[in-house]
Amino acid sequence: MMKDFLHVFSYLGNYRRLIILHVAYTLAFVIFSVFTFAMVIPFLKITFGMQGIPAEAPAPAFTMAAIEQSIGYYLGGYILQHGRISALVLILGLLLVTSFFRTLFTYLAMRVLAPIRNGVVRDIRNKLFNKILQLPLGYFSEERKGDLITRMSGDVQEIETSVLSALDAILRSPIQMIIYLAVMLFMSWQLTIVALVLLPVAGYFIGLLGRSLRKTSFEAQTRLGTLMSVIEETLGGMRVIKAFVAEERISSFFSDQNESYTRIMNRIYRRRYLAAPLTEFLGMVAIAGIIGFGGVLIIGQSGAITAETFIAYIVIFSQIIPPAKTFTTAQYSIRKGMASSDRVREVLEAVNPIKSTSGATSINGFNDSVEYRNVSFRYGEEPVIRGVSFTIKRGQTVALVGPSGSGKTTIADLLPRFYDVQEGAVLIDGIPVKELQIDQLRGLMGNVSQEPILFNDTIASNIAFGMQDATMEQIMEAAKVANAHDFIMQTEEAYNTNIGDRGVKLSGGQRQRLSIARAVLKNPPILILDEATSSLDTESERLVQDALDNLMKERTSLVIAHRLSTVRNADLILVLQDGIVVEQGTHSELIGQDGLYARLYNMQTFREI
Repeated sequence: MMKDFLHVFSYLGNYRRLIILHVAYTLAFVIFSVFTFAMVIPFLKITFGMQGIPAEAPAPAFTMAAIEQSIGYYLGGYILQHGRISALVLILGLLLVTSFFRTLFTYLAMRVLAPIRNGVVRDIRNKLFNKILQLPLGYFSEERKGDLITRMSGDVQEIETSVLSALDAILRSPIQMIIYLAVMLFMSWQLTIVALVLLPVAGYFIGLLGRSLRKTSFEAQTRLGTLMSVIEETLGGMRVIKAFVAEERISSFFSDQNESYTRIMNRIYRRRYLAAPLTEFLGMVAIAGIIGFGGVLIIGQSGAITAETFIAYIVIFSQIIPPAKTFTTAQYSIRKGMASSDRVREVLEAVNPIKSTSGATSINGFNDSVEYRNVSFRYGEEPVIRGVSFTIKRGQTVALVGPSGSGKTTIADLLPRFYDVQEGAVLIDGIPVKELQIDQLRGLMGNVSQEPILFNDTIASNIAFGMQDATMEQIMEAAKVANAHDFIMQTEEAYNTNIGDRGVKLSGGQRQRLSIARAVLKNPPILILDEATSSLDTESERLVQDALDNLMKERTSLVIAHRLSTVRNADLILVLQDGIVVEQGTHSELIGQDGLYARLYNMQTFREI
């Protein structure tokens, strides 16, 4: 609990000045509160009369009896000189002044909390988002997007609502209780010992209630992540849901998940709602114990405490109940928020095995070759690639073909280190990619995939993605090379046209040509083309293929293709099956071998006829 608590509050280091201000304002608030409640003693003396005025000022002493005698001496003299009504007005005036400053410092203490709470939430969200950007692709194949979105939104907000909202209670309540207890101890040590016995007992029973709250809250946030995943998948698959008339099935599944989440939240709120009344009741039990013991002291005329001081003591003791209640409620909030903190910390502490090593080699260009040397890779225990070796000389095009699931995309993903090989090595100019700076390594490459990844922004911004310094002339030139300029100029605002979420306002061929234009603008020496034309109609394929041909000129290319007609001119074709290279050669050589490649090529040719 303490480790998790410190994890969240470690973010407070950037706000030391504001925290110091908050503590200072809280101290001032408590001091003026004590003075305000101390006004009860002279008020009661005036209202109920005084038992005689000391003939001379008592000797200075820091005891309750000496203070009471001083109040009696000076207040009595003021009454004799100005009358009881005038003294009452004076006391009420002092009460209003101390109350004003008490309220002022309360506001100032709360005011400085706003930038602390919001700033910490901003810092956590930034750190979480940056961590997600740094994690390897393999992490996202294991996690559901909806759950990650929940961690970045719902869980971070829960930390703000539950943990940081308790920040005031954590900083203010202990200060209030310590100062009030010190004053009470000064007023009557006998009564304070009784209070110190009763309060921890009450706190123990209150603490029993919240032990399971953190576990239940973790389960609730996990359920919420599942709900968000269902929503995200439903929005992304709406076309399929409607086509297969699956609305009722999806609705029923969502309803079951939502009901489960609701039941968990009901348990959480029942516990939270019990905390406040239980604290209040146990507080009243403590007050009753104090009143009973104080009554015995006064009735027994032990001289340990006077009636006026006892009433002031009860008033001050009653002020411990609100901060104790707030502190207890804060513990419940913190326990609930710690579940969200656990989920956020799981992401922040996720290990990223794919990163630049210390002393990684700097690489600013590509000069000779890309080599796959006896490369093997597996997802978990399942082997995907086994002993693959080949070399791409500078300026050459190597194509990977074969049935689905044969490992073609995985081989391509190993080059920019989206994944790392388990055996063998991938080398650029003789240097293993694991020993190169990752940002420089990926800067050498351009990627055009089967499913173009575009963003909800303008056409120009999508083409210039990652190239912030690109001019409009450069963007337009890249679009022309990609055969995209003509259709762009026909849109409503040309290059300033917003293309919608994932480019939904464009056709598949148009999206693909924007993706190619983006690669053209980057002007990389190495290209990775992953089935860039497989999902297009014939006319779009021709336009995209022309754009790809323009892009591939004088570049080193690794091409993944299902349509074998698009790689006939490749310098080397590798035929994969079950993660093994079963054939390799040029198009004509492979046709002559009359193996798997020839069968696939003949089947596609027959289909197209």
